[in-house]
Amino acid sequence: MERAAWRILRDHHQIVHIRHLPALGVTPAALRWKVQSGRWQRVLPRVYATFTGKLSEQQRLIAAWLYAGPAAQIAGVSALRMHGLRYLPPAPAHEVHVLVPYRQRVRSVRFVRVHRTTDVDRRAISNGVLKVCHPARAVADAARTCRSLAAVRAMVAEVVQTDLATVGQLQRELGRGRRNGSRLLRTALAEVADGVRSTAEAALRTVLRRSRILPAIVWNPVLVAADGSRLPTPDAWIDEVGLAVEVDSREYHLAPADWQRTLHRHNQLAQHGAQVLHFPPSQIYGEAGAVLHTVEQTYLERRRSGARAEIKIKGN
Repeated sequence: MERAAWRILRDHHQIVHIRHLPALGVTPAALRWKVQSGRWQRVLPRVYATFTGKLSEQQRLIAAWLYAGPAAQIAGVSALRMHGLRYLPPAPAHEVHVLVPYRQRVRSVRFVRVHRTTDVDRRAISNGVLKVCHPARAVADAARTCRSLAAVRAMVAEVVQTDLATVGQLQRELGRGRRNGSRLLRTALAEVADGVRSTAEAALRTVLRRSRILPAIVWNPVLVAADGSRLPTPDAWIDEVGLAVEVDSREYHLAPADWQRTLHRHNQLAQHGAQVLHFPPSQIYGEAGAVLHTVEQTYLERRRSGARAEIKIKGN
């Protein structure tokens, strides 16, 4: 086999476009014979697998790219899956989403979902022969087709906490894209900008904002003791009465402390006069009314008793 043909098959994981046939030494008649005899298979218009059987995920990605054209970029949920995100909106796992320049006339077909755009991602990342949208762009595009705020919150929390994208990058992508379909992403980014770091914290924030009793809540504040020493950062903090509210979950915090560290954090805050309430995500989602009642009653009891904490928010 010629070196050029071998390189095409290697780089494309045995997936080829019809334009590669001359380099492979395959005539149109030979192609028809290979397909009819079952040696090759047609996977997309003008795209063939040089084998029979199921395509791998990587082979589907390459087939979609070859079909959509060399300017295509792997986008949305497909790009986020390639970047290693775990919390993705519900979508068929076999689908491949691609961005193509608006002038390019190519349609969605089989497992390929084509999104035409006048603004391709200039920060797309090379992955072998593929171009993959930057995580910030992928989140913005995926969020516009998602109907679940919880799913969008999960994407935003994970991409920020894993340092794949910054809040500023997400906000810029939000501003550059179309406003239609952006409501959930705007909500999730507002929560992150307010200090919320996880999906469960975002749900807690929604619950506590219903209150007509609670004062302003600060999310993930930097706290210091009276002597200026740094204290643990609670998920939510009511400074007026020194009340901390924590979400306890390994699933919803991507880098959670173990149980001993949780106890140590609790004890450090308590030593300086704070009271700490702990709620698992299951209770926040399933017993929101009870969670709100507990926080409100604890706040009222501490206010009536004049309870205070020898703790300050750094910078205040």
